[in-house]
Amino acid sequence: MTPSTSIPQLLVAAGSSGSGKTTFTLGLLRALKKRGLKVQSFKCGPDYIDPKFHHLASGRSSINLDLFMMSSEHVRAVYARHAQTADATIVEGVMGLYDGYVRMHGSSAEVARTVGIPTVLLVDARSSAYSVGALLYGFKHFRQDTEVVGVVFNRVASENHYRFLREAAEDAGVCPLGYIPKAKLLEIPSRHLGLSLEELERMDALPEEVAQMLEEHVDLDRLLSLCSRPRPQQVEEALPQPTSSRRIAIARDEAFNFIYEENVLRLKAFGEVVFFSPLRDEPLPQCDLLYLPGGYPEFYLTELAKAEHTRRSIQAHAEAGGKILAECGGMMYLCQAIRDEEGRSYPMCGVLDLEATMEGMRLKLGYRKLYVGGTEWRGHEFHYSSIVASVGGEETTGHQLTARDEPAPTLLYRKGNVLAGYTHLYFAEQDPFALFD
Repeated sequence: MTPSTSIPQLLVAAGSSGSGKTTFTLGLLRALKKRGLKVQSFKCGPDYIDPKFHHLASGRSSINLDLFMMSSEHVRAVYARHAQTADATIVEGVMGLYDGYVRMHGSSAEVARTVGIPTVLLVDARSSAYSVGALLYGFKHFRQDTEVVGVVFNRVASENHYRFLREAAEDAGVCPLGYIPKAKLLEIPSRHLGLSLEELERMDALPEEVAQMLEEHVDLDRLLSLCSRPRPQQVEEALPQPTSSRRIAIARDEAFNFIYEENVLRLKAFGEVVFFSPLRDEPLPQCDLLYLPGGYPEFYLTELAKAEHTRRSIQAHAEAGGKILAECGGMMYLCQAIRDEEGRSYPMCGVLDLEATMEGMRLKLGYRKLYVGGTEWRGHEFHYSSIVASVGGEETTGHQLTARDEPAPTLLYRKGNVLAGYTHLYFAEQDPFALFD
C-alpha cells in the first residue's frame, strides 16, 4: 500500500458526553478488525482510559491527539505517522463535537480539521424523533470547516422509531447510516479511574456484541466509502536531539499504567527504555532516569507496601542523585505513606517527606501549563487523592497555570534530582531531561 492510497478516516463525535461514542467506537474497531482491516485508533484529549478500551477492541495501541498539550504540527505528524501502516483510522472525540478548553479550541472538531478527516455523528435518540433534524442541521452548518458526512443513532427503540430519525437526517442533509438498538448490556462502566486492567480484559465481549449489532443495523460499507480520504503524507519533525545515550526505566504494571505512547517513543529516542513492575517487587533496573507514571496505586496498597526490594532500590537511586520524574500516582508512591479512604497508612518509598491520602476523595482535573526554569511544559491533572505535608514539607519549584492562564494550586516538588507532581506531562515534542536543568 503506497502513502497516496485512500483509506477510510473519520472522527466519531457526538453532541455531548454520555451519548455512546466509546461504545460505538469499540464496535466499529472490532467490526473492521473482523473484516481483516488493520485499524489505527486515536483519542481526542488527554484521556487514558478510552485508549485502553480501543486496544482491547482493535489489538493496536491507541494514540492521543490533544491540541492543548500538542502543537498542531505535532498532531498532524503523529496522526500521519501512525496512519502509514493502517487500512483505516478512527478518532474518538471527547465531550461534544465543538467543546474545547476555551470555546472550541482543542475540541474534537478542531482535531478533525487539523488532520483533515470527516465527522460521523453519534446521536442519542432516546425520547426524540423528527426534531433531531434541527440538531443535525445545526451541527453540520455551525462551522463551515467541519465536515459532517453521516449520522448513526444510538438507543433506538424500533425500526419504526428509526424511520422518523432517518427522514429527519435526510431532510437535514446528513446521510443516515443506521442505528444501535436500545440494549442495557451495551453500557460501559463508570469511568472512575478504578477500572483495573483485569476488569478491562473481561470486557472483551462488549466490542464483540456491538460489532455484531453494527453489522446488522449500520451500513458500514457506505460509512467507509463516505469517509475515504487520501492517506496523509508522513512528515519529519524538528525535535530536540539527545547529545548522549541514556538508559530510562519506566514503571509499568496494574498500579502504574497511565503512560502516553508518544512519551515512551520520545524516551526511546534518548536511549534504551526498560520496564519493571513495582507491584511484583522487581528492583529498579540501573538507569539514568526513572519515570514513575500515574495509575492506580491506591488499589494495590498492600502489595506495594510489601514490595520492599522495589521501594529500597528506588530510595537508593534517589539518595545517589539519580533522576526521577514522578507523576500523580507515581508521586504518591514516592511519599512516606499512602492513606486509604479509611485513613489506614501503608508505607511507600519514603523519598518525599509527604503523605498522600484518599480520605475525603474529591476530583481535581484540568489542563495545566507548568513553568520550570523558564520553559513551558503542558499536561493534564486528574486525581482524587491529596497530599498531606509533614512539618518540614518539601521544596517546590516552578509554577502552574490553567488553560485560561489562571493560577493552579498544584505543586511540583523538587528534592535533589527528584521531580514529582500531580500533572501528567506530555513531553513528546521536548527534551524531558531538560526538566532537571
